[in-house]
Amino acid sequence: MTYQANPQRYDAMPYRRCGKSGLKLPLLSLGLWHNFGDNTPIAVQRDMLRTAFDLGITHFDLANNYGPPYGSAEANFGQLYRQDFKPYRDELIISTKAGWDMWPGPYGQGGGSRKYLLASLDQSLQRMGLDYFDIFYSHRYDAETPLEETMGALATAVQQGKALYVGISSYSPAKTLEASNLLREWKIPCLIHQPSYNLLNRWIERDLLNTLQAEGMGCITFTALAQGLLSDKYLSGIPQDARINRPGGNSIQPGHLSEANLKRIRGLNEIALRRGQSLAQMALAWVLRDERITSTLIGASNSQQIRENVAALQNLAFSSAELAEIDGLAQEGGIDLWAGSSSEWK
Repeated sequence: MTYQANPQRYDAMPYRRCGKSGLKLPLLSLGLWHNFGDNTPIAVQRDMLRTAFDLGITHFDLANNYGPPYGSAEANFGQLYRQDFKPYRDELIISTKAGWDMWPGPYGQGGGSRKYLLASLDQSLQRMGLDYFDIFYSHRYDAETPLEETMGALATAVQQGKALYVGISSYSPAKTLEASNLLREWKIPCLIHQPSYNLLNRWIERDLLNTLQAEGMGCITFTALAQGLLSDKYLSGIPQDARINRPGGNSIQPGHLSEANLKRIRGLNEIALRRGQSLAQMALAWVLRDERITSTLIGASNSQQIRENVAALQNLAFSSAELAEIDGLAQEGGIDLWAGSSSEWK
């Protein structure tokens, strides 16, 4: 049956302006990191994408190596885009990234070289059947490549009409500032930064958010739910169907489920219940409490999870007492897998 988007899709979703740009993003964006590879039935993927768009989520975020296998999330999205979403292209923000290993040989191992970034961009456009991306990211800082080369490649993507905007992900405050200044030389703004951020991983509060605000850049965070840790999934231990027990689930490590982290998670869950929210809903609302956060990415394995996440937007307000109580529990949990890329503090 031909997909017809919900006519009321814009009635409830709030949108925030991305830094000082003219672009607005929904408070929740859908990330296709997990559950959009070939190990997930295409019908399930279609249901999730339709549900998201019907609820006002206009931004779909991918990367070249999302899967498994690498490239399959982009290919699957491209199939569903052609079948369902092509009539709505001008209502969508579609982004992808390049920076981690992708194909064999020295030119496909990731990083920030011009060769790798622009080749990956062309591959991604082909897999998804698009003429351009709304946002193209440098997925990580690469200390082995001059930043001038990496930002020059992003500038070329815009100049060639293959990206409307460019951004960076998991860059330190100092390298963020440097990247922004370099792009400014081409009169191309660095639109947005995509860092990891959640109740157990608060590194962006030290300096990054202030840097982004000063540079007029937006911020779209990922792992607001700490890959499921900040949900009710682990309150009573590790369930059999948890990501840690599935192929490709090594992004959750046994140390992340330490007793100290689980104790904090249970305490945070008690606060959420008093607010009339699930832990996941409160975790999303907490990330969005700061107006400098343009949007936060959600992941899902089914459409019901998307609906539950969007319901978090019905209660975004926190009292000062709630925030103080949360601060006592929201301590660094040693779960930041991207610290290596964002630790260049020079």
